[in-house]
Amino acid sequence: MLYLDHAATSPVRPEVLEAMRPYLTGVFGNPSSHHTAGEAAASALDDARARVAQTLGMRAGDVVFTSGGTEANNLALKGIVLGSAKRHLIVSSIEHESILESAAYLRRLHGVEVTAVDVDGCGRISADAVAAALRDDTALVAIGHANNEIGTVQDIAAVAAVTTDAGVPLHVDAVQSAGWLALDGLGADAVAIAGHKLGAPKGIGTLGVRGRVPLEPLLHGGGQERGRRSGTENVAGAVALATALGLAEAERDGVAAQVAEQTARFIAAVLAAVPEAALTGDPVRRLPGTASFTFAGVSGEAVLLELERRGVISSSGSACAAGSDEPSHVLLACGIAPEVAQTSVRFTFGREPLPADAPEHLAALVAASIRAVSAL
Repeated sequence: MLYLDHAATSPVRPEVLEAMRPYLTGVFGNPSSHHTAGEAAASALDDARARVAQTLGMRAGDVVFTSGGTEANNLALKGIVLGSAKRHLIVSSIEHESILESAAYLRRLHGVEVTAVDVDGCGRISADAVAAALRDDTALVAIGHANNEIGTVQDIAAVAAVTTDAGVPLHVDAVQSAGWLALDGLGADAVAIAGHKLGAPKGIGTLGVRGRVPLEPLLHGGGQERGRRSGTENVAGAVALATALGLAEAERDGVAAQVAEQTARFIAAVLAAVPEAALTGDPVRRLPGTASFTFAGVSGEAVLLELERRGVISSSGSACAAGSDEPSHVLLACGIAPEVAQTSVRFTFGREPLPADAPEHLAALVAASIRAVSAL
């Protein structure tokens, strides 16, 4: 079985398991406890926080450990907007559900006005469009670094230049880009990461948010995480996230180039072998391992099932929208017709090297699956 759904989740790396093991067994203390066992756990937590901060280009005190990327995005939007006296929020039309649903919550229960900036046919966000949407009462701009469905990478530095000039905080959802792209030069005020996209277990993430940005906590209680997220910290998870992120950073340049080359060959082979195929997202500015297509006239779900029968695991888009039979809001925002959007299939490669002939072999399997489905 070949697993090509790494954008949904990745396997836990052996090095990460070994790094977190002591904090699941012998070093089990509560890091808030003032005794030897607690202090050992607190020391590990502090070390993990410092390592994550280094990757983000932030201070250790800026790092808030969360249960994952969804909580990190919720904390960023709700925490920053509700921590401000301003009541206008800017997002893009292709953001992850954790961004869009948080924005909807703020609009519904707190009277926040939300502006959704449109994208072009490749899913690109214009810094000029963000600038045009800014108002005197804008509390936050939230833009994803790379889209989880189509892989388009945004020019965050250009957006950050606009928001910095306006004095408006910028939140970047880097759940998909962490480990693939550099995060320390984005110019963002807040950055969200999820560990399970990097080789850490599910259930750990982080929001890096600069100390100068007021943040209203979502969880109240014991005042952990410098009062920004109460609850006993997941020490083993924090160590796992810091380890996985550090490994991915150390390998990033070489692995990203290798995976990008394999993915480009796969895309070219699919487009050559399947006349119905159309690549979605930016053909150049895209995540190294993401290849997403529509196959007009063919059921995307049927193609997924046929591919799995042939030993290939892929997806129809965001795992966070699993079970929905509605066309992807991302593809609709890119101007793709609903009936075509429902034919989408996404392949996302991991960091492990594949055999030299794998891209072309995979493309042949896709073509065979399309023919089999079309013949039904």
